[in-house]
Amino acid sequence: MHRMLIDGKLVAADRTYPSVNPATGQVIDHAPDASVADAQAAIAAARRAFDTTGWATDAEFRARCLDQLHGVLVTHKEMLRELTIADCGSPRAMTYGPHLDQPIELVRYYADLLPGYPLTEDLGLTDFRGQRHHRWVEKEAVGVVAAIIGYNVPNHLALVKMAPALAAGCTVVLKAAPDTPLITLALGELIAEHTDMPAGVVNVISSSEAAVGEALTTSPDVDAVTFTGSTATGRRIMAAASATIKRVFLELGGKSALVVLDDADLAGPIGVAAFATCSHAGQGCAIPTRMLVPRHLHDVIVEQVTAALGKVTYGDPADQANYMGPLISERQQDKVHGMVQRAVAAGATLVTGGEKAGPGYFYAPTLLTNVDPDSEIAQEEVFGPVLVIIPHDGDDDAVRIANNSVYGLSGAVYGSDERALAVARRIRTGTIGVNGGAWFGPDVPFGGYKQSGVGRESGTAGLEEFFESKSLAIPVS
Repeated sequence: MHRMLIDGKLVAADRTYPSVNPATGQVIDHAPDASVADAQAAIAAARRAFDTTGWATDAEFRARCLDQLHGVLVTHKEMLRELTIADCGSPRAMTYGPHLDQPIELVRYYADLLPGYPLTEDLGLTDFRGQRHHRWVEKEAVGVVAAIIGYNVPNHLALVKMAPALAAGCTVVLKAAPDTPLITLALGELIAEHTDMPAGVVNVISSSEAAVGEALTTSPDVDAVTFTGSTATGRRIMAAASATIKRVFLELGGKSALVVLDDADLAGPIGVAAFATCSHAGQGCAIPTRMLVPRHLHDVIVEQVTAALGKVTYGDPADQANYMGPLISERQQDKVHGMVQRAVAAGATLVTGGEKAGPGYFYAPTLLTNVDPDSEIAQEEVFGPVLVIIPHDGDDDAVRIANNSVYGLSGAVYGSDERALAVARRIRTGTIGVNGGAWFGPDVPFGGYKQSGVGRESGTAGLEEFFESKSLAIPVS
């Protein structure tokens, strides 16, 4: 059984809960089910480590520890790969990208960035009441960070929050997603056993109890909360954190648009629409699940997307031949199916899919047309392999429909380069690819507009989220 990491020690909890393999529906193992008292112990450990050790002030030591962490993750990569496949249903091929290998390199990015990163800014001299004064700015760590992650890409979410926070000099309490606790607990075990990070710098807990997350967001000893999950939960976290005026970073939902212009080469967007929709069974906040197409090309695009969806292989995620794995749980499977059924009842046409599959929590790749742009299925995040195709009447109409959303996380535009780029710049979203342009990388800020979140992850922007700026001055002769 995996253990939690609290104050440098690997510990059990008084109770456990099962972690289920979503591809089989069978229990893999039991995870510690932390109590509020366990969470408070982790917070206290992080507070002590920040206040009483040299972690926050020794950038050279932090860079060395991040380098150690990177090496440990590389050494144990294959163990982590198999656990990732079993714990969250990641297709094996995706573990060589965003589910494991890319997040590990994100740790390398921050380990390399930190040594030369400017932690001071000289503002020069100024005159004040006949005296010269030297002014400068120093960057200091925010403090104790509560990192609460979602289930869909647990390795990425843990490391994209933890690596820049640690680089900045913060201490961290990392709460695993209830549905995927084992892989995150394994990360804590590796830190405890193979790095020189002082006790309390990183604490890792798992719990099925909502009150544990609430304790992290309301504690006066937590200085910042970084959360990835639903917009509804993000709203509650922002409200809970307001009582102590703590810093909040939110990476929330998305309902991204893939816009096809009438001069686009259709081969690109057809493939992207089908295979992005089914990437990790649609459990990705940045996946473009609304495809906006020229009205006169609607029928031919529907036919081609349907054919492409039919080529998506799904089943056992451990089998390299399967592109798509399962949804995370029976609860999520029921949610996706319910949204599809309600869409059809509201007048949408089910072109393909719309079925549960098993064993495990699989859902067939699904395409809906005749969808009202204001309807639930076009407005709400499904988090399943469900694509809607909506016709538009030109560039202005496409932009209007794309922006008709409370979300603004990602998107894509296909057309002649200059025209597609002009449309992309009008869409209110944090990331967007033009004609297949790939923006994802450890150096690229990621986050959303509107109700898709607050703040940015990755890149120097992700590091800056965990700094305070202290302005200083001293008189000079």
